[in-house]
Amino acid sequence: MSRIGKKPVTLVKGTSASVSGQTIEVKGPKGTRSFTAGDDVTLTVEGDTIKVTPRGMSKRARQQWGMTRSMVDNLVVGVSEGFKKEMEIQGVGYRAAMAGNVLKLSLGYSHEVNFEVPKGVTVTSPKNTEIIVEGIDQQLVGQVAANIREWRAPEPYKGKGIRYKGEFVFRKEGKKK
Repeated sequence: MSRIGKKPVTLVKGTSASVSGQTIEVKGPKGTRSFTAGDDVTLTVEGDTIKVTPRGMSKRARQQWGMTRSMVDNLVVGVSEGFKKEMEIQGVGYRAAMAGNVLKLSLGYSHEVNFEVPKGVTVTSPKNTEIIVEGIDQQLVGQVAANIREWRAPEPYKGKGIRYKGEFVFRKEGKKK
């Protein structure tokens, strides 16, 4: 039995869900999202809850049960609250600035990095050392944040680079004479 799959997903006030076949569509104040579940699970909407049940007890059905429930829960959270990744830049001369739909990053390279922000995600830079990535799709928000961080991941000797807010960077000791 899946501990996660057994729990029903409750719809937050202001959101609605509809199921057609294996596709569930959730509408909320921040937008509309949909997810197509596999054939091993059944989706049902009962009042203000969404239930996910397996179609049998095969290993694949039990695997899809918990995963599908988590995906449906992420749809509800995304259209009601949204997802957010906060990042900070550390290093002398490292900075970020938004110019229209392009994030301009100065990261110690001989050139400025221009990161094109994809559709469905909002990137802001309230300070020149902070970046905030927001959107209703958790996977897309995480992927965009990872792509930005990839330009200069924090290095272990001085800790310079782009890191997630609250991330611990293991520091190494430098060479000794």
